[in-house]
Amino acid sequence: MNPAAVVAALAAAALFGVSTPAAKALLGVVHPVILAGLFYCGAGIGIALLRGLGEPILKAPAVQQQPLARRDYPWLAGAVALGGIAGPVLLMLGLSQTPPATASLLLTIEGAATALLAWFVFHENFDRRIALGMTCLLAGAIVASWSGTPTMESFAGPLAVIGACLAWGIDNNLTRKVSLADPLAIVQVKGLVAGPVNLLLGLWVGGSLPGLLEILVAALVGFLCYGVSLALFVVALRHLGAARSGAYFSTAPFIGAAVAVIAAQQAPSIQLGAAGLLMAVGVWLHVTEKHAHTHTHVRTVHAHAHIHDEHHRHKHGPHDPPGEPHNHPHEHEPLTHSHPHVPDMHHDHRH
Repeated sequence: MNPAAVVAALAAAALFGVSTPAAKALLGVVHPVILAGLFYCGAGIGIALLRGLGEPILKAPAVQQQPLARRDYPWLAGAVALGGIAGPVLLMLGLSQTPPATASLLLTIEGAATALLAWFVFHENFDRRIALGMTCLLAGAIVASWSGTPTMESFAGPLAVIGACLAWGIDNNLTRKVSLADPLAIVQVKGLVAGPVNLLLGLWVGGSLPGLLEILVAALVGFLCYGVSLALFVVALRHLGAARSGAYFSTAPFIGAAVAVIAAQQAPSIQLGAAGLLMAVGVWLHVTEKHAHTHTHVRTVHAHAHIHDEHHRHKHGPHDPPGEPHNHPHEHEPLTHSHPHVPDMHHDHRH
């Protein structure tokens, strides 16, 4: 298990968890589809600026990431259509018609949808331990989100939230297919395409742009809670696979609730403690997973940032970059061995 990838997944969940109450507050003054567009414009523009200014500001060269390749664009197009356009539009429409307690509970479906699709459609491996961990994480998310008996005042609102979760579940699995590429490039494309499309859709259905302050607040929320969060999630997808990344992402309701308690300087409740315990068990089951068996790596030629570990024993040519980690096209020779692993981008073999 890659500890840095686990931290990235949990950080992505924390940032996204903050976006739901922020969106609920902004929906009072901003049209739902317009707000979805502003969030993704903020993500795309913010990440583009970060990519352009990060190295000069830090005064240090970053590890060169693999640019998007032509073969990546069909997967990315599907991810943009479902996760960047359909998902956020459905969520904003659903939030505008759904009580907060109901919406929070329904948002836990995203983790389940991601895992089920990864397991049964994209054939990621799992066992009883991982399934039990996922169940604990989802149960903890439900407990953390519960604020009274949810009401179904309108079927349209809850169905829209469920639709958003399903769209994001597919999006997460499609994005995993391109996760060897530069995470910031993936987010930039997603934001700069989905943002303007959603804005145009919002204007077409009768919405209007809000005031400058609301635009800036929405753009900032989009940059942090959608842009940075998604970039971290792509890193997790690369190293953990879609199902396990989605499981860690299910902690978003608990993290958001815990932050709210700390900010308000309130005493932790029994409800929050129970949710934390369930999620701690779920995370522990995932982090301590020991999945090992004899498996075969087929010959592969690709490029991504890497170090010379047991899966990267290739020789270097005179023009390959020095130092580690580095990025260059390299070949994986066929290899059969056994060691603990998760379904990362080098272990997508069938079971």
